[in-house]
Amino acid sequence: MRPVFADPKTDFVFKRIFGTEVHKRLLIELLNALLELDDEHLIVDLKYLTPEQRVPVDELKLSLVDVKCFDQSGRHYVVKMQVLNVEGFEKRGVYNASKAYVTQLRTGEDYPQLDDVVGVTICDFLLWSEPSQGDPAVPMLSRWRMQEQHGGARALGHVQYVFLELPKYQAGDDPGGLIDRWAYFFREAENLEVVPPALAGPPFRDALEVARMANFTAAELEYYDQSKIAEQDARGALSLAQRHGRDLGREEGREEGLSEGLRRSVRTLCSVFSIDLDADREGALETMSVPELEALLKRLLRERGWG
Repeated sequence: MRPVFADPKTDFVFKRIFGTEVHKRLLIELLNALLELDDEHLIVDLKYLTPEQRVPVDELKLSLVDVKCFDQSGRHYVVKMQVLNVEGFEKRGVYNASKAYVTQLRTGEDYPQLDDVVGVTICDFLLWSEPSQGDPAVPMLSRWRMQEQHGGARALGHVQYVFLELPKYQAGDDPGGLIDRWAYFFREAENLEVVPPALAGPPFRDALEVARMANFTAAELEYYDQSKIAEQDARGALSLAQRHGRDLGREEGREEGLSEGLRRSVRTLCSVFSIDLDADREGALETMSVPELEALLKRLLRERGWG
């Protein structure tokens, strides 16, 4: 039996709710909440970047980089949902936001033409867990910008970052403020059978209605099912690759068996990431040593591509 509401953390559903003009108000509400904007600075309208204005980046379906828009002040937003923690994830976030900043400027234009960029990421994993000794804990909603190291003055805020770490949610089934209710929505939507009181008002009820699976076409249901299968395959591939990495030190002297296991991990990842293993690549895979296979696995997870 299908759930009543689709999982908003999947690529297709996230875009359906927040990435379309007809539901633009929902993205405005989400950004106003996550940026904690006061009445004077609320976003009142957004424009989505057209496809030709977007920087093409080949991405796994589980990671969004193409919900990009700008508000009435010109500030740009790069909004993404990330369900898997992969190597170099923080660097990828900095890269995406920075690229959105620099690619605004066309040949012959001056630097004052550049608008600020905010990278907004909702993480279905712990990005910052236990703090180092003496460091403060990072809350569920964290906001980052440059700060002068001696006196703490804040400036150079042209590129900023916002993270919502869903595993840090602690309010249970009775979320209070806007941030808790958005976190509850992302975490629990696919498990709900009815609209709960905490999400009964706008914009949450409207977002749930967009995610209601009874409104999906047959093609959309098929696409959603495939996206959930891809997520499970990716989780399995990542787990397998990590297990091989942990076993590496214990498996010295069994290089032949280990290398075959690593090749299976590479093939699994290539299948999940829709990377074509043609005859040349298969041939190269067969001749790789254990260190080379390990390096390739890491590169696949980091770059999600080959060559």
